Amino acid sequence: MTDIDDEILTGEGVVLSTGAASVTMRMMSGFVDLLAYGVPALLAIAAIERAVAPLNAALARAIMIMIAVVMLVLVPALVETLTRGRSPGRYAVGLRVVRDDGGPVSFRHAFTRSLVGLVEMFGTLGMLAMTVSVLSARAKRLGDMLAGTYAMRMRGAKRALPPVEMPPHLAIWASTTDIRRLPDGLALTCRMFLARAHDLHLGSRARLAATLSERLAEYVAPAPPAGTHPEHMIAAVLAERRSRETAIEARRSARAAGESARAAKLPYGLPDSVN
Repeated sequence: MTDIDDEILTGEGVVLSTGAASVTMRMMSGFVDLLAYGVPALLAIAAIERAVAPLNAALARAIMIMIAVVMLVLVPALVETLTRGRSPGRYAVGLRVVRDDGGPVSFRHAFTRSLVGLVEMFGTLGMLAMTVSVLSARAKRLGDMLAGTYAMRMRGAKRALPPVEMPPHLAIWASTTDIRRLPDGLALTCRMFLARAHDLHLGSRARLAATLSERLAEYVAPAPPAGTHPEHMIAAVLAERRSRETAIEARRSARAAGESARAAKLPYGLPDSVN
């Protein structure tokens, strides 16, 4: 069995993977990104150098550094954030960057990847990124390792997985239990297992369910009722986790809407000329 946070290899050779992109696909997307971001940056730097350097060499160097940071760090980070993990290169080859738990990346993740990528991709022309990716289980580069992300294949993907249902007899236990933050990849591995459990050999299915439920039990208190089936326990934890995250997001959205409404109101006593 391989690292449980990346993939699971069953006794029948069935791999429960997270769809990580291969090194070759990452190299292709990186080359396109190198052209998309690097060429405009070099052209802008060359133009600034010709225009400003004869007048003030120090000012020209400062402007060139600023252009390099904006074009090679901030612009890629903004593009990746707004497109939920895509870039020109990843659009071309059908990839998306996601968190280790399968969720969408935020600006923090994208900025970390871009900042480290300035050295990996542009400083070494991709040689450092390629070397690290070859040695990584999910073809991660250093930026991915620091940000907690990986590149996932999008093209040729199967249809969306069915939602995890809460086992009725565990609903009360799940609603009152304390579920700590799960390690990156563990929740996604459990989710993939539940979706593919019916395709596995019964013996391997039972062993994998027991292994995953033991891992989940480290982050859940109190433990489920005695005699609970491991697969039911996994489903209950994932379903309750989804419900709690949905409730948190709903409250956050309602709070943001309320703040926007209050900000749009006129001060007390002033007439609204529009109405």
